[in-house]
Amino acid sequence: MQTFLTDKHKLMREVKDYLAICLGLFIYSLGWSCFMLPYQITMGGVTGISAIVYYATGIDMQITYLCINAILLLFALRLLGWKFCVKTIYAVFMLTFMLDMTQKWFIDDNGQFMQLLGPGQDFMACVLGACCAGIGVGLAFTHNGSTGGMDIVNAIINKFRNISFGRATMISDILIISSCYFVFHDWRRVMFGFVSLIIMSVALDYYINSTRGSVQFLIFSNKYDEIADYINQKLHRGVTVLEGTGWYSKQPRKVLVVLAKRQDAVNLFRIIHDIDPNAFVSQSNVTGVYGEGFEKMKVVK
Repeated sequence: MQTFLTDKHKLMREVKDYLAICLGLFIYSLGWSCFMLPYQITMGGVTGISAIVYYATGIDMQITYLCINAILLLFALRLLGWKFCVKTIYAVFMLTFMLDMTQKWFIDDNGQFMQLLGPGQDFMACVLGACCAGIGVGLAFTHNGSTGGMDIVNAIINKFRNISFGRATMISDILIISSCYFVFHDWRRVMFGFVSLIIMSVALDYYINSTRGSVQFLIFSNKYDEIADYINQKLHRGVTVLEGTGWYSKQPRKVLVVLAKRQDAVNLFRIIHDIDPNAFVSQSNVTGVYGEGFEKMKVVK
């Protein structure tokens, strides 16, 4: 297999990924520092655990966050691959730094968090904070990164099970949010946590298009064999080759048909562009795809 990308292009792509991850982490940390912490709202994940520890003991959440992630990353190195983990390690340290930085922006002279939305605006803070968190995590995931923590666990689940990132996050976060009752002894705080969990999951799934919907690609290219080999070997997706004829040119053409999950669409476009920038590509949404690698066929008996 020949090399389709120059070193310069590879470097630029990596730089863009790291910048996008950094932006996602900044949005995520703003959601916590500007909305969640001032109104004592808990979300899931390791940041949620860190927030609960902060509410209970006063220990800065970024310290707890860094310690827990150091343990989880040891497992992730083997299961998720070095590329995911390198970016995740970068993300963990960047988020630790950004949480520390953004919290200082919203602390007043008395050492208390400022409630920018005003007193009693817990619900709006919950909505805005969860939206920021979902978009931030989604931005990191779409560039092969993570916010660390339970995102590592959820990525492992998503790798081996047909469960979206948002749903995996929701399942793993229920116990974490419920545990905040033992700190506040207030079910209202728990309910705000569950509301933030739902909003974040919806925002996350919406952003990274990781629902069970699929897409179909029709690819017209003179380098169809190289594209098909690369998709089959690197993305582990099946490719069907159809015989076609160009009506204008009256020349025979090969047409590639590829069915993939939506989160694979970006990588597919990259592969096609890297091999043949002049390829003609049609992408369409598919209502349902059933079989190996997709959803199981559901039959009503």
